[in-house]
Amino acid sequence: MDRLHAMQVFVRVAETQGFAEAARQLNLSPPAVTRAIAALEDRLATPLFVRTTRSVKLTQAGRQFLDDCKRILNDVDEAEGAASGSFGAPAGTLTLSASVMFGQMYVLPILTEFLDAYPGVVGRALFIDRVTHLVDEGIDVAIRIGHLPDSSYTATRVGAVRRVVCAAPSYLARKGVPETPSDLTRHQVVAATAAWMSLDWRFGRQERVSVRVDPRLFCNTNEAAIGAALSGWGLTRVLSYQVGPHLLDGRLQAVLVDWEEEPMPIHVVHPEGRRPSAKVRAFVDLAAARLRANRLFQ
Repeated sequence: MDRLHAMQVFVRVAETQGFAEAARQLNLSPPAVTRAIAALEDRLATPLFVRTTRSVKLTQAGRQFLDDCKRILNDVDEAEGAASGSFGAPAGTLTLSASVMFGQMYVLPILTEFLDAYPGVVGRALFIDRVTHLVDEGIDVAIRIGHLPDSSYTATRVGAVRRVVCAAPSYLARKGVPETPSDLTRHQVVAATAAWMSLDWRFGRQERVSVRVDPRLFCNTNEAAIGAALSGWGLTRVLSYQVGPHLLDGRLQAVLVDWEEEPMPIHVVHPEGRRPSAKVRAFVDLAAARLRANRLFQ
């Protein structure tokens, strides 16, 4: 088994934390994976894994070697891509991630448009409400909402969203429109626990105000909380993109607009490299154009 293939096997065992799962994903037999790791450890004269009957964990040398292997394999992919022309025409599998609602509402239409334009590309969408690790999870592009920490990712800002308090006009006609955050204590509140577990709702930009709400209804999904607000039952607080169409058509009305916090930026991010592949460059360009043109994010 050549060194590069052995590195690929090692990386997959490290990522899956198991020989059997790595073998399944690589379409190899478990003994072949075991032999590859053993040969690699013999060549390096150091153990890469600590094996027990229940787990496979990296040694300190293994953790260091894993970073080097990923860098080397990425360099090889880039070199092969340049030689084969993949930096000229989008091709291969494009894996992207975004939060569930944002992905389904706004990213999926961009992805399908991209796939229609480039028949040589296969799309893989990972819509999940957590921060993904692009390199470790094999993700090419991610759409992130919020301020980004310093990282090795390349980020393109494409817009912003706000936290909004909203309710159906029928509810506001019955209960009145809150004029200040403190008025929320006299209103029927629906809390979307998927977004914020804290019941302390913060408001304001220069001058910060915090109000502790007392919800009568807790929902574990944003969709459910929004549904309750649409029915006229109460008011809720979500991100503006989640209720954007309802605000535009008048089914929901934003309140306390003058008390809102600073908007949160939207970025399209991808791992920093010497040269992003054609598929990444083309998708980032398309996504940036489509998201910037959406008035909900301006």
